[in-house]
Amino acid sequence: MLAELLLSQFDHEMATTRALLSRVPEASASWKPHPKSTSLGALAQHITNLVGFGPLIIQETERDVNPPGGPPRIPVVFSTTSALLAHFDANTTATRDALASATDEGLMVPWALKNGGAVIFSMPRAAVLRSFMISHIIHHRGQLSVYLRMLDVPLPSIYGPTADDAR
Repeated sequence: MLAELLLSQFDHEMATTRALLSRVPEASASWKPHPKSTSLGALAQHITNLVGFGPLIIQETERDVNPPGGPPRIPVVFSTTSALLAHFDANTTATRDALASATDEGLMVPWALKNGGAVIFSMPRAAVLRSFMISHIIHHRGQLSVYLRMLDVPLPSIYGPTADDAR
C-alpha cells in the first residue's frame, strides 16, 4: 500500500523532472546565477544523483557520505545532457523497481543518513523516500526551472502550463 502511494507520486514527479532535465543546455553547464550558487550542470546532476538514492534507502539501513576509515562518496558529475538523461533514466528505473518490490513493513524500517559516522537524520524508509528523495528533487527542480528561465530556455509544464505554453 505505501509503495503504491509512493510509486504514483514518484512516476509523476520523475516524468516532470526528466522533461526539465532534457532542456539543460550543455554550453551553459558552468553558468551560475550568483557566485555562491551551484552551477547549472552540477544542479542538474545533483537531481539525477538524488534519484539514485532509492535502492539505497529501500535495501540498506544507512548511508554515510564520509565513512570513517574510508574514502568519501564521490557523486557523478555533469558531462553532457545525453549522459545526464541516461543516468537519470537508469536511476529512475532502479528506484522504481526497488520501490515496486518494497513491503509496508520494510518501508517502516528506520534509515539513517550519516556524515563521518554522525547521524544527520534517521526516519522510516517511507518518510526518507518522500522527504529526502522526492521532496528534495522537487526543491532542486524548482531551482533548475529558475536557472533555465534566466537563460531564456523554454520551460515544460510542471504543475500546469508555463508562460512558454501561452499563445
